[in-house]
Order: sequence, then structure tokens, then C-alpha cells
Amino acid sequence: MMTKSYDVVRFLLKCILIPAAAFLVILSLNRPYENINDENYQDLLKFSTLETYYSSVQIGNLGSSHGAYDFNYEHLAERGYSCFNFANTSQTYNYDYAVLKEFGHYLTADSVLFIPVSYFSFNNEVTNSREAQAMSIRYYRLLSPENIPDYDPYVDLVTHKLPILSAGEDIMKLFPSLNTALTAHAADDGIDEAEFARRAKDRYSRHFDNKEEYFLPERIEELYDIIAYCQKRGVTPVLITTPFSKPYLDLVSPEFLERFQETTAKIANDTGVRYYDYAKDERFYADLSLFSDADHLTDEGALFFTDILWNEVIELQRFH
Repeated sequence: MMTKSYDVVRFLLKCILIPAAAFLVILSLNRPYENINDENYQDLLKFSTLETYYSSVQIGNLGSSHGAYDFNYEHLAERGYSCFNFANTSQTYNYDYAVLKEFGHYLTADSVLFIPVSYFSFNNEVTNSREAQAMSIRYYRLLSPENIPDYDPYVDLVTHKLPILSAGEDIMKLFPSLNTALTAHAADDGIDEAEFARRAKDRYSRHFDNKEEYFLPERIEELYDIIAYCQKRGVTPVLITTPFSKPYLDLVSPEFLERFQETTAKIANDTGVRYYDYAKDERFYADLSLFSDADHLTDEGALFFTDILWNEVIELQRFH
């Protein structure tokens, strides 16, 4: 009888101690992995500066990569204006809206907010479900649960609170001596026009190929929601299409452009928001030196573009 009781106690102890030991191991690995994993979210660090350096944003922008890379506020900051870029790569309108709900209170009542309208804005820039999941995961580090689209507590646990649980092969980064992964560094200097045109086709393919619908109703409604949020709070929204290079634009069909322009014009007319189209602006169109690739500006190109906006966008005249 005593033996059976002992066996039961031993069994119960194993049931408690083994999971407890495993949990302690997970915790011990999680902290150093968090430091490594932070490297994947470097582009989100800018949001941690809002409270300290940008508590009253006068000029800003949302957007995906066209917002993230095509606005450079350096010269405006030198003039004493508080400017902030709320964009992130592959950020769709539903996440633009989520970011705005989380951080919109930093915008002053008389601020101007640029909302990029790119050729893929009414669809999804991501090309597959894995990429979409990777894009959505980063917002668990950035946003409050109530502002995260389709919030999932499990995803929050394994990607934010205990990222070691979703490390996969990245766990090998904890053991550099065992990590045999190779890192390739491509040199982009001196790209010729033929190579630029090839890359333009790749970008076009990413944006247009295998898309059943280029103008999803939910994306259009989300843009209306963003505009309504701004107008309700005294923020002036401005719709804008940033420059594209000629090799990219040569691939876009007239039929798509017609529908894109009709859709954008309707939104602008419905909301009373002004729309600026710089897609084919002659100051950028054929000057490949201003582009890092077919549809993104270099730092210098973005600075030039933002200076143009300062001089040409009517809504910014209030700051002159």
C-alpha cells in the first residue's frame, strides 16, 4: 500500500517538476532570444521616440513602403517643424488605421497627414499567407490588443511575450558557433538601365500578378475610415501618390490606371480631401538616380520630393 502511495506521489511530482523545468528552460532562453529577435523590428523603434521627441506632430504620413521611404522631413525639421513618419513596409490601410488609433493623439489639431495611395493600396502588397502573417506579427509589439486587427491571444503569447516559442530555425542564433547559415551581401552600386528595368518587372509582378481583385471593397472602406478619423479630430488628411520610375510605369495598363484614378477621385470628392498625383512627375519619372528601385526613392530623392511638397501642397501653406 505504501509502495502504491509512493508511486502516485512520484508520478505527481514528475507531472509538476518536468513541465516546471521545461518552463524555466524556456524562460532562460527567451530573454537572450528577445534581444536577438529585436533586430527584426528595428523599423518599429521610431515609435518609442514619439513621447520624448514628437509629442506634438504637425506634419506626418501613413503608408506602406512608399510612405516609409518616400518622405524625408530633414529640411522641415531644420526649420523647427515636428514631423513623423508613421509608415511601415507592406502596411495596408487596416494597419494604417490601427496605427492611427494607437498614435493619432500625437497629431496636433491643425496638423497635416499624408495618406499615400499607391497602385497596390486597394489590394495587398504581400504576396502570400506566410508573408502576411510575418507582417501582422510585428504589430503585436507595436499596438495595444484592442487596436490590432484580428487580435489573437495565442499569437501574442508566442510572438511577443514568449517569442522563443516561435523561433523555429532562428533559435540557432543563440548558438553562433553552430549556426551555418550564410549571409549574402549584394552590391547595388552602378545598376545599369537594363538591370533597373528587370527589377521594375519584378516589382510590377509583386504588385499585380496573381491578384484576383485590385480594388477590394474593404480596403476602400478602410481609407474612408482613416479620413473620417482625421477630420473628426481636426487633422487635415491629404491623399498622395508618390513618384514611380518610367520602367515601372511603362508596365501599368491604361485600363488599370483609369479605374485607379476613378476610385481615387471618387474618394477625394466624397470626403472633400485634396489628392496629389506625383506618379508621373517629370522631375522624377526618367531620373533613375532618384530611385533606389522602380518605385522607391533614395534618401536624396525623398528629401527632394518632400521639399517639393512643402512648396506645392496647399495644405502645408499654413505653416509657411
